[in-house]
Formats: sequence, structure tokens, C-alpha cells
Amino acid sequence: MKNNRVEKLRVCLHDSAESVGNLLVEAFHYLALFAIGGITAWAGTMAALEMFNKGSASIDDILLLFIYLELGAMVGIYFKTNHMPVRFLIYVAITALTRLMISDISHHNEPNMGVVYVSGAILLLAIAVLIVRFASARFPAIKPTSKRHSVTDESHEGTEPN
Repeated sequence: MKNNRVEKLRVCLHDSAESVGNLLVEAFHYLALFAIGGITAWAGTMAALEMFNKGSASIDDILLLFIYLELGAMVGIYFKTNHMPVRFLIYVAITALTRLMISDISHHNEPNMGVVYVSGAILLLAIAVLIVRFASARFPAIKPTSKRHSVTDESHEGTEPN
């Protein structure tokens, strides 16, 4: 009888600790998402204000705004779905490498092997996007509940019925 009480107390304590732990992890998760989203919005706003003050926008500036846009979209999708599409990270990398290449060419006006290397990296990332798209369409992680079910959200790619 005494062992049964101790075991029930242990289970109750374990369940309570697990609930508190899950609550703390979820609170940290939301706090971190709000912080990342806020910092991204602040950085994008500051970059846009800098362009307005300058009176012009270069292609570097526009590509930087696209990077901020993709980061904001990643935070938004992760906040809504708790899933992070790998493709968004690849898009950010492609945009950053494109910005690097354009900046390098426009400032140095000297095409060299660095341009070829960056172009090759962009090509590899584009191929990676194709592979990820194919894999998510061929092997969906989320099974549709009915034949009419269709999810167009990028975070659930590959969930469309065949």
C-alpha cells in the first residue's frame, strides 16, 4: 500500500515537472520568436530609412531588403506552424551570395575566379532547392486527411494529394 502511494506521488511529481518544463520551453520559444521577428523588422526598417536618407537605392540595398523579407517570412511561418522550411534558408543564402557577387563586381569591376566560385555556389543551392522540392513532393512528411485536402503553405510543401 505504501509503495503504491509513493509511486503515485512520483508519477504526479514527474508529470508536474514535465508540464512546467514544457511551459518554460514554449515561453522561451515564443519570446525568442518575437525577439528575432522584432530585430528583423527593426533592421529592415533601418535599412529602408537609410536608403530614403541617401535618396537612392542600389541593387545591394534592394537585395538586403529581400534578405530581411525572407527572414521575416521564416519567423512568421515558424510562429504559425512550428515548422521551418529548409528552402527559406537556402533562399536567404542564394540572395546573400547574389548580393555578394553583385557588390564584388560593381565595386571592383574585375571579374575573376571568385565570381565563378560564387556562381557555382548559387547553382548548387538552386539544385538543392530542386532536390528539396522533389523530395518533399515525393516523400511528404504530413499525410493529407482526404483526397480534396490541399495545403499551399510553403511550410507544408509536399502535402498535396497525388
